Formats: sequence, structure tokens, C-alpha cells
Amino acid sequence: MTSTGAGPSGTVPLTGRPTLVRGAKMRWDRTRERQVLLGPETVVVLNPTGADILGLCDGGHSVADIVDELGRRYDRVVDEEVPGFLEKLVARRWVVIGDG
Repeated sequence: MTSTGAGPSGTVPLTGRPTLVRGAKMRWDRTRERQVLLGPETVVVLNPTGADILGLCDGGHSVADIVDELGRRYDRVVDEEVPGFLEKLVARRWVVIGDG
């Protein structure tokens, strides 16, 4: 079963498995020299951390897995930053969170 949003407290559950919504795609934009998130009539330019998070939103990784992986890639990752970022994308209907 897939949920479209966050838990009752408004937070993304660490056991949830995020994925991009149908129609949303990540692509490398040669002009901007950055990853972008593409949707119908919308382009979101991603910073490297945001691109790394969304690159792991494949439905196979839990939010906790993504936090752990980013902790290995970067010197400092605050645990609340990843769920907070995903919560914003859920609210904008770019990401859905599947049950863990």
C-alpha cells in the first residue's frame, strides 16, 4: 500500500520508502550543469545533496537508508534534514512515501 504523505505528526516516517511520482524525472541539465527535477511544465534545479536524496528515492530505500547513505557520502548530515526535504516534496506532490 502506498501513502501519499507524511505520518500523523506531519513528519516523513523513517521506515517509509520514497519514490518520485509518475511523470517526474531527474535529468542532468547541461546548460545549468546540475541535476534538475522535471515535471509537467516545471523544472526544479537541485543542489548536489537534493540530487543525491532524490537519486535514492527508488522505492527500494527507506528514509533511514537514505540518511545512512548520505552520512557515508558527506561529513555531516543532520537526520532531520532528509525527512524535512522529503516532506516538502511530498507536499508539492513530487514524491510519494510507500509503506515500509
